[in-house]
Amino acid sequence: MVRGERNVLGGELEVCGTDPLTGFYRDSYCTTGPEDRGSHTVCVVVTDEFLDHQLGVGNDLTTPRPEWRFPGLVPGDRWCVVASRWLEAQQAGAAAPVFLAATHERALDIVPLQLLEAYAADVPDDPSSLL
Repeated sequence: MVRGERNVLGGELEVCGTDPLTGFYRDSYCTTGPEDRGSHTVCVVVTDEFLDHQLGVGNDLTTPRPEWRFPGLVPGDRWCVVASRWLEAQQAGAAAPVFLAATHERALDIVPLQLLEAYAADVPDDPSSLL
């Protein structure tokens, strides 16, 4: 947990992914800050469909870029993606499943909670919070 950071459900932000190590700051969390102009706040499990869509819009997530500490992704990887890119993929029918507990609350500046919930890959301890 990153002290003080909240997820879209109002709880403490949970780890998104450690293999590969994700997050704008490569700390395993979808934390954000002034340097993160893209808002890498949505934690997803990437799918072939999502990766293909991203490549089609000029966002190659499969080619390793060591200079950015980016290993290149394969289906099944958990990764913090840019909120507007996830929304764009959703609108194109290619949204990746979302881990709500690891999705930073700042994602709500761009994507409505109900939409994220519709693609939830995790269920909180108290599912009534989703109602």
